[in-house]
Amino acid sequence: MVTVNFTPNLRRHVNCPTTQVEGETVAEVLDKVFEAEPLLRGYVLDEQGILRKHMIIFLNGTALKDRKRLSDPVPNTDSEIFVMQALSGG
Repeated sequence: MVTVNFTPNLRRHVNCPTTQVEGETVAEVLDKVFEAEPLLRGYVLDEQGILRKHMIIFLNGTALKDRKRLSDPVPNTDSEIFVMQALSGG
């Protein structure tokens, strides 16, 4: 099972509680989360299904390598995905 966590600032705008789902890639995992919370998809992905520029996803503490297809493999062990807004500025 994969535990998917969302930051509190995302939870202010859309219902996205911590969830446990299964999937072989980050895309599969998120698709299952989006099935339960369809409005969340638009906050995380753009119209082409690509991770929005202001978002970042960590899989087991490491930033995703594939921001376009979200094809990073999810290990079969207990994994954690964190979805959060990326900070920028100076």
